[in-house]
Amino acid sequence: MSRLAALLAGRVRLGVQAGGWEEAVRAAADVLTAAGDVTASYGDAMVRTVREIGPYIVVAPGVALPHARPEDGVVRTCVGMVRLARPVPFGNEANDPVDLVFPFGTRDHEEHIEMLAELARFLSDPERVARLREARTEEEVLAVLRRGAPAEG
Repeated sequence: MSRLAALLAGRVRLGVQAGGWEEAVRAAADVLTAAGDVTASYGDAMVRTVREIGPYIVVAPGVALPHARPEDGVVRTCVGMVRLARPVPFGNEANDPVDLVFPFGTRDHEEHIEMLAELARFLSDPERVARLREARTEEEVLAVLRRGAPAEG
C-alpha cells in the first residue's frame, strides 16, 4: 500500500464539487494534469472512454477508477484521489452514486494491470474505504494507504 501512498502524495483533493459524472472525471483528471503526470488531453480521453464503453469504471459501491489509454497523454505512471462533496451517479445501478474517484494513468498494459490490482486490493477492505471517506486532510488519506488507519493529530 505504500506505493499507492507515494503515488498519491500531492494528488488528493477533498470536498470537490461536481454536478455529474463528467465533472467528477474532469476534476479527477485535473489533479493528474496539475502534477504533470498526464497531458491536458487525458481528461477528454477519460470522458470519451466512459461515453463509449459505459460506467464500467465504477468498480465498487461509491468508487470510480477513470483512466484512458497510455497514448492518450500519460507522461508517467500516476494515481490521484478526489473525494466529492456530494456523491453523483455515473450510471452504474449496482454501485452508484460515486463519491471517491481514483484517476490513474499507466505507460503500458502491464502497469495498467498492476495498478488495477493494487487499487482493487486496497479498495476491497470496506473499513479502509470508510476511513478514506472520514479523512479530513491529505495526510490522513495517505496514512490510511500506508497503515490502514488515519494519522494521529
